[in-house]
Amino acid sequence: MTWQELLHQKVQELGRRNVEAELGISRTTLSLVLNNKYKETKHIEALVMEAYGTLKVVCPVMGEISKKRCTRESKMPNTLSNPIRARIYRACRTCPNNKANK
Repeated sequence: MTWQELLHQKVQELGRRNVEAELGISRTTLSLVLNNKYKETKHIEALVMEAYGTLKVVCPVMGEISKKRCTRESKMPNTLSNPIRARIYRACRTCPNNKANK
């Protein structure tokens, strides 16, 4: 299944407003993408695959996890009261899977 097919499927399942909110894109952007009128789609493709795809990455702390969970964990703040959260935070700062490090 291509990312476009996956996006269309999620729009049917969840509705346009929910997909827009999950991807963090505007109504206009989603409309242009769905109608194949959006010029540069690499960013949108990455958002769709990250949110709805079955991509897996290897986390140095948690092992194999979904790309969606990886992204969510990398955005969480450091919590010194939780040793596992602290390990994840430190690992994310240098992890090649973290988009902020690229």
